[in-house]
Amino acid sequence: TPSSDTDSNTDSEEESMSEGEMERLKEEVEEKKKVIAIMRNKPWRMKRRLVHLKECQEFVDKFEGALGKGKGRKFYAYKVMMTKKWIKFQRDFENFKTTCIPWERKIKEVESHFGSSVASYFIFLRWMYGMNMVLFGLTFGLVVIPEVLMGLPYGSIPRKTVPRAEQPTAQDYSVLMDFNGYCKYSVLFYGYYNNQRTIGLLKFRLPLSYLMVGVGTFGYSLMVVIRTMAKNADVGGGDGDDGEFTFAWKMFTSWDYLIGNAETADNKYASITTSFKESIVDEQENQKDENIHLRRFLRVLANFMIICCLGGSGYLIFFVVKRSQEFANRDDLSWYEKNELELIMSLLGLVCPPLFETIAELEEYHPRIALKWQLGRIFALFLGNLYTFLFALFDEVNNKLEEEVSIRNASIWAQKEYYANFTLYNNDTDTTPPPMDPSDVIRGPCWETAVGIEFVKLTVSDIQVTYLTILIGDFARAVIVRFLNYCWCWDLEATYPSYGEFDISGNVLGLVFNQGMIWMGAFYAPGLVGINVLRLLSSMYYQCWAVMATNVPHERVFKASKSNNFYMGLLLLILFLSLLPVVYTIMTLPPSFDCGPFSGKAKMFDVIMETIDLDLPAFLGTLMGYAANPGLIIPAVLLMVLAIYYLNSVSEAYQHANAELKKKMQMARDEEKNRRNNTESTDQVMKDLEDLLPNRSLLPPAPPPETDNKADQGGKSTKVRPGTAGKDVNLQKDVSLSSPNPNARGAVTRPPGPRGPGPLPGNGQQGPGGGPGRGRGRGQPPPRR
Repeated sequence: TPSSDTDSNTDSEEESMSEGEMERLKEEVEEKKKVIAIMRNKPWRMKRRLVHLKECQEFVDKFEGALGKGKGRKFYAYKVMMTKKWIKFQRDFENFKTTCIPWERKIKEVESHFGSSVASYFIFLRWMYGMNMVLFGLTFGLVVIPEVLMGLPYGSIPRKTVPRAEQPTAQDYSVLMDFNGYCKYSVLFYGYYNNQRTIGLLKFRLPLSYLMVGVGTFGYSLMVVIRTMAKNADVGGGDGDDGEFTFAWKMFTSWDYLIGNAETADNKYASITTSFKESIVDEQENQKDENIHLRRFLRVLANFMIICCLGGSGYLIFFVVKRSQEFANRDDLSWYEKNELELIMSLLGLVCPPLFETIAELEEYHPRIALKWQLGRIFALFLGNLYTFLFALFDEVNNKLEEEVSIRNASIWAQKEYYANFTLYNNDTDTTPPPMDPSDVIRGPCWETAVGIEFVKLTVSDIQVTYLTILIGDFARAVIVRFLNYCWCWDLEATYPSYGEFDISGNVLGLVFNQGMIWMGAFYAPGLVGINVLRLLSSMYYQCWAVMATNVPHERVFKASKSNNFYMGLLLLILFLSLLPVVYTIMTLPPSFDCGPFSGKAKMFDVIMETIDLDLPAFLGTLMGYAANPGLIIPAVLLMVLAIYYLNSVSEAYQHANAELKKKMQMARDEEKNRRNNTESTDQVMKDLEDLLPNRSLLPPAPPPETDNKADQGGKSTKVRPGTAGKDVNLQKDVSLSSPNPNARGAVTRPPGPRGPGPLPGNGQQGPGGGPGRGRGRGQPPPRR
């Protein structure tokens, strides 16, 4: 058939191709592939792009699979096909991963209307949610679920039973809201977990798992934060420095021509507008003139006022904690007196940030720099409040530890008295008395559960205050401004109270310190991680709705840093500060004698030594004993410090080299720009000069041989050898402005004389002299005398 003949001819042609032709065809295929890859960046019209794309794809499809020879051609075609499918799978998988990113569309919508600075908060919130999901999986998978499935049930032992005196009110709403009653004796808190070395058929070591999860929580968080900071350092550059021609790039390259949805187009339009506002603010800040002495005085004054506020808030927290310790011995407490500490800390976190922002108006920093100062000050406020709370709380813990000694003696005495009374009542010393009812056993203070309850109450009160602030302070304010503006005496939208702006610094610091409380409190209350996951999940939806419905963009919209390392730096610092009280608890304080997985031990870390002695081979215990020797630990720490110093020095050297390379690139770019400008101006001058010269070659003709027919030969035109120039191609030698004028016959040394008798115009005869007539510019110059 004709088709089979054509195929056979094609195969024979392909097999008859030489190696050079094959290589050339491969190069053409690669070139077409490169054109397809960069087609989107070509400054062409869409019709031209589609035509070229179709041609390139047809060429690649036609020749790519036919580059093999003989039997190898089919394998090559198969390999090419699989490569294409793998590339398509990777592209589809990347699109699938992008689709699976949670809340990406919500965050993009917020960014398009409020700028990258507000969107950075929601990106940070999403990152915190992901990290807490991992911590939730660790805690519930290795601590809570094993205790629920394999541990003793509720009511079997005293630590899992509500005391008889508390049972009538154990289910009251007010009691449950204070996390007492049944909440206190549940898996939410430390005291519920048993101290059995192994539980269940799997012989699960719950005390060891509890300690390892508590330490692993900090280890995982530290690893994730540092890894994220390193990743952001690679992505981020200078804050807001996009190079040259910022507005030109934004004007001509911002729009996405693949948008096919009206709502997406509106969001993109708002995003471009906001981006222009951000760049305008950056440009205004770079060109601003200021009185340096007045500015320094105002900044010193603002910092003095803020330090006074920080000291006052710390003293207030300390006073309230001491007062709450006095309230602990009273039973007739009102609701405010019970929750005074949590309310004061929440109100300080609510009132002080706006006060700091008002004082910071005196400094007139760039909005991005002002945000960092605001974050640092609120960080100092929260940190001072938190550590003041911790110091006062550990004072209370020490009091409970002193009280625990007497309670422990009383419980031992009560148990012996119960056995003696049973023997006396039955008059039988051989009968084993039944155990006491768990609800009647005297309980110790269980200071770990008390600390966990305080952290849970702080977290819940912070959630309540945050949500009520958004509902009342933003939503109610927006409703009043929106519906009462038509019947009010002044313009509510343009003046007071107007719509609220999204408080970036307050919300970011709220997230950071809430996470710090989770890290500290999760060791004493394993259920706190689950509460925090619910809080972050609801905050994403609630705050996205609030910012889109009740807030307006900032008056000075500014661009966020390309990396969120400032947020991560604050989080890393609060992680380190959260680690200190937990390590102090594990290494120093004795655990409670009747609650928790470490009861009955002198220190909490003794469970590790017990596991090494009983479960591991003897030589491993010996090795770990040597490894714990201070003689090895101190040199290891010194080595780590030296390694950190070396890496820091190398990093600074790389940064310096990077800065120098940037300077050299800028200088080279400036030199190229100046050279191009000078070349263009010089070319223009040359063109102007050439326009003034005669319209023929300025090069002098080649000197002819000295013969009598010089004049005749000079009048002949220069011939071009046939075939030396292409068709319809005019050849012309380069013109040099410095070459002499070929029309010049010599220097003129006398004025022109009268015209001699010669032929009349139109008459070709010569005059009587037999030569050409002399006149201005005619004939040979006269001989010199």
